[in-house]
Amino acid sequence: MIDAVRQEVLALAHTIVVKVGTNVLAHADGTLNGERLTELARQLAGLADQGRRVVLVSSGAIGAGMGLLGLGKRPTDLRRLQAAAAVGQSALMNAYAERFRPLGYSVAQILLTASDFNDRQRYLNVRNTLHTLFEWRCLPIINENDTVSVAEIRFGDNDQLAAMVTNLLQAPLLILLTSVDGLCSADPRVDPTARLLTTVTEITPEVAGLAGTTRSSLGSGGMASKLKAARMVTHAGEAVIMANGSVPGILAAVLAGEPVGTLFLPHGGVLPARKRWIGLTAQSRGRLIVDDGARAAVTTKGKSLLPIGLRGVEGEFAAGDVVAVVDLVGVEFARGLSNYDAETARRIAGRHTDEVAQLLGHGAYEEIIHRDNLTVVL
Repeated sequence: MIDAVRQEVLALAHTIVVKVGTNVLAHADGTLNGERLTELARQLAGLADQGRRVVLVSSGAIGAGMGLLGLGKRPTDLRRLQAAAAVGQSALMNAYAERFRPLGYSVAQILLTASDFNDRQRYLNVRNTLHTLFEWRCLPIINENDTVSVAEIRFGDNDQLAAMVTNLLQAPLLILLTSVDGLCSADPRVDPTARLLTTVTEITPEVAGLAGTTRSSLGSGGMASKLKAARMVTHAGEAVIMANGSVPGILAAVLAGEPVGTLFLPHGGVLPARKRWIGLTAQSRGRLIVDDGARAAVTTKGKSLLPIGLRGVEGEFAAGDVVAVVDLVGVEFARGLSNYDAETARRIAGRHTDEVAQLLGHGAYEEIIHRDNLTVVL
């Protein structure tokens, strides 16, 4: 049966980001599943043959390294994880290259850290590289640079990386290939009445609560991570489909509009590229605590953030840095580029516009964050 809503979503999917997890790509012992890789390459090449631009965000480097090194279980300390990734990354890329070459496509390896997304120029450089690869009939394969990543610059897992790449490209569709059929009403391993949710219109707290606490054996993510990634993408105005990557022909079924997996519909309008970077990609350097009036002005009236509504400043940041905007109970509802550094923001907190001009002199900004540099993230 063809789903009309899915057909509408898929008709717009000129660019597709596909994320595949370690548990889809590898056997239980961590060694790469050659048959699964071959099937995945065939399906991705089929999408590209349709004229769609395709990006693959692939886990599996650490799992591949585990298999080559004969490790019985996934390491838990950073240095061993990084070493396993160093061993496995080349094997993973070689396996992809061998499978895509006969299909008429070259592959390109792109290894990223969160700092590449925090820096605006590097962020744009990644986007330009991807567009050039599309022109050259190359399929970009993206992974986190596990070998050099540390806690401060990690995405956390490739679900988040895939969401950021989707927003970077303004791709209309992200497909998360995982080891389960999609989001269910309960954990099917413990509740026989659990049913697959084929369509989710909005990722509410109730929907997020369905994630449970499970995590895959080889990968670093879980359902909670996938829902976080889906929310990031749908909030920007794009769609997400989560489906079982171990099912043969799953991508063809998804692109045919069959009701497989879970479709997460876009929520709200489509965010411009720059506002995606500000609100959904770059890490915040500090926090601005504002009163209820300022929150309402930003979230419901589309206003700038003025000093009069500022009640507190946390952290140290420079003018032009991305900062989080939180209400009086600590809920983050927006992010933006601050016109002032942290010290100056503290000086003008709670001040009227004319007082700010007297304190700082001619040329002072009226806004702490102008609405053009502000993204609501609720």
